[in-house]
Amino acid sequence: MKLTLKHKLLLFLLLTCFKPLAGYAQHQKPKIPDLHFGMFICWSLSTFSDKEWTRGIEKTSFFNPSGMDTDQWCRVAKDAGMDYILFLTKHHDGFCLWDTKTTAWKVTNSPLQKDVLLALKKSCQKYGLKLALYFSEADWTCIPKDLKPEDFVKPEKYWYMGKNSELKKAQLKELCTQYGPIAYFWMDHAQSDGGLDHAATVAWVKQFQPDCLVGFNNGTAAGDIRLGEMGKPGPLSSPEGGGPYNQVMHNSYKKAEFTYPILGGERWFYTNPENDNVCLTPEKIYNDYIGAIKYGNFFALDVGPGRDGKLRKTDIATLTKVGAMIRKK
Repeated sequence: MKLTLKHKLLLFLLLTCFKPLAGYAQHQKPKIPDLHFGMFICWSLSTFSDKEWTRGIEKTSFFNPSGMDTDQWCRVAKDAGMDYILFLTKHHDGFCLWDTKTTAWKVTNSPLQKDVLLALKKSCQKYGLKLALYFSEADWTCIPKDLKPEDFVKPEKYWYMGKNSELKKAQLKELCTQYGPIAYFWMDHAQSDGGLDHAATVAWVKQFQPDCLVGFNNGTAAGDIRLGEMGKPGPLSSPEGGGPYNQVMHNSYKKAEFTYPILGGERWFYTNPENDNVCLTPEKIYNDYIGAIKYGNFFALDVGPGRDGKLRKTDIATLTKVGAMIRKK
């Protein structure tokens, strides 16, 4: 069939319109980062309270480290054979470890007066490490002021506390637009979705960082990553590998992750000095590293800095041995 000038013009317009759309669709498929072993940094109010969940603190001066050495964190991670840092930006207490514009409840208003995330970003770049971020979806600063103390022990109410979708969106936008590429978000769903459902949360993050993966813990079937709090190495298809807080499978998962504290148990933050010599063995950590390589997992080993802003000597010695074992292999 002979094409008229009108037909040719129409064909040209169709091709030029659909070509960018095809490219856009392809861009929506995130690149899977080649990461296996990372350091999970939990350093916040709970570092000073000796409690995993810290409530009732009203003054930013409670967070009062004698120093901070993000270069040390990254140097030790690199020497241990790690390729990324997973950083706790905000726990359920709502205290922000970056210079957010959304609240005064932040680290730059503490005695430290430094944007910890910004310093860490620069240290990661210096040592060639990728950056991933932990973010608590719920925020206890959003709990109604007239709530009675006894309500905190009622799961049916407690579960839905701390919801503010606009706050969540504003904070995630800051994290996505001011601190460079983010490998993935570890969304803590332990205290609700924060008022923004998980499909909307994923879409919001990818609007700013299309290649950033997003995972939700606590048995939430959503996102790109099957998170494994207190988990172990295992194939993507095995729910058991995800740990006790994630037994749900989901067809959108592209990676399986697992994490646990170097202290053992569920002690994610630095505890009292009496525990300074408590640490998992290098052999345990190394064997799980080998498992992560075998199954293609993300393995984020939690190592909580102390009240001086530095890693414990025990942790450094252990990780130095792990790094030597990895290099020997």
